[in-house]
Amino acid sequence: KLRTGLATGTRSSTRSFLAGFVATVALQSSTATALMVSSFVERELIKPRMAQVVLLAANVGTAVTAWIVASGIEWVSAVLLAVGIILYRGGTTSRQGAGTALIGIALMLLSLHLLSPATEPLRHSAALAAFIGLLDNAWPVAIILSAAIALASSSSLAAVVLILSMASTGILSGGLVVALVLGASLGGAVPPVIAALSGSVAARRVTLGNLLVRAIGCVVTLPGAGILADWLSMLPLPYSELPSMRTWPSTSPSRCSDGPFRGSSHGRMTILIPDKAQTENGPKFLDADELSTPIVALTSATREVLGVGDLIERMLLKVSDAFEQNNGSRLKDISQIEHQVDRLQQEVKVYLSKLGRSGLSEDEGRRSIVIIDYATNLEHIGDIIEKGLLQAVSKKIGHGLMFSDDGFVELQQFFQLTIDNLRIAQTIFVTRMSDLARQLMERKIEVRQMEKRSSERHLERLRHGRADSLQTSSLHLDILRDLKRINAHLVSVAHPIMDEQGLLGESRIIARDSIT
Repeated sequence: KLRTGLATGTRSSTRSFLAGFVATVALQSSTATALMVSSFVERELIKPRMAQVVLLAANVGTAVTAWIVASGIEWVSAVLLAVGIILYRGGTTSRQGAGTALIGIALMLLSLHLLSPATEPLRHSAALAAFIGLLDNAWPVAIILSAAIALASSSSLAAVVLILSMASTGILSGGLVVALVLGASLGGAVPPVIAALSGSVAARRVTLGNLLVRAIGCVVTLPGAGILADWLSMLPLPYSELPSMRTWPSTSPSRCSDGPFRGSSHGRMTILIPDKAQTENGPKFLDADELSTPIVALTSATREVLGVGDLIERMLLKVSDAFEQNNGSRLKDISQIEHQVDRLQQEVKVYLSKLGRSGLSEDEGRRSIVIIDYATNLEHIGDIIEKGLLQAVSKKIGHGLMFSDDGFVELQQFFQLTIDNLRIAQTIFVTRMSDLARQLMERKIEVRQMEKRSSERHLERLRHGRADSLQTSSLHLDILRDLKRINAHLVSVAHPIMDEQGLLGESRIIARDSIT
């Protein structure tokens, strides 16, 4: 659902802008939006050009959120908190997730509301008044100070709300408010850049591009901050709401340059951050110096294997997209990614073999085996995708074959179930949660039943002489078989956990005595 929503919501600049705006208002943080978008870019769920537009819209979303806080509707946090608790106590995982999200938003709104009374003594301080007088004559210093506050709090919104609370007392001049808001906007773009340093090249390009756009906005707007403040003061708004008008000073220049920047941003960021294919295809977390501390080495190996799982997800998403959209260009990187999967899982095996048996506790030895087993299963899944699904989907596209409507929907659902199971397996691999392990084991039955039903329906369509089913008969059955095999490998991550708890039987074969 998230992938579908992102694909639909980022097809154009207007949709991307709306998506960024709504996400920021919902998350109450443009920094959180930037971190989320950079992770989506890294996994190729959003195009870099559209991601830049989303981040520009995040600035506007922060302004609206600041206006909400300034409007005195703090009762919303209580309502969201109550609804979140009710949903969290629900039985389904989706309800619990929604409840957790609402509780987080409610606490964020509450903390922003409490920021104003908490800074009440500060606003009436004579020393602060003198300091503000100095800042009023040094707007560049004000930008640096405000950016530092936003960076320290990892939130430009928190800095804006602080400015808002001070502006309500009238101790800040209009020009200084604009300068401080510019600094908060700039500082809020720094945490995503720092967070993306260990990420992919694409994620680093997007976050750095966002920072540069905001910096350009500061440089363009600062000389006219006083004039802009005078213009804003002519509006029927008190100074207390001036920070909520930050959309104009902090986003208008960058929005105006959106067209030319977005059109050439990829080239500019490519120059600043060139591709490093050689190093990026290798392991990122396997450090030989950590082998002397087994628990640290096992943690690093776990992180590396999680990265392999992310690569498998990329492969599945590419094949699924190519299948749905009949777009062969989505398949061009599959083989390259599969080679990377092979290399990384081999590096993990070699790395863990250096730990050896000596010096490892019993739990550490078991964990090492679990990591190797999961990496091996992921490597097998990569082979199935490259040698099975890739060939089947390429044949469908190359020969212009069309599945029946029912068959197409069945395979779509099977693809989505497989991707969902991969994400659950990734979570189980890290958390070793028995409830999730049981859920994944139960999904194995669902996979088997789905494959059986789809095969039976397909054969039924063949018996009725459906031409579209006749043309794609072998492809339909091949894709079903490959997806079922992939799910079998994914379920294996739950076996050790279920076995430790004595919940895994030796065989599903029913004894003869029980039959009679």
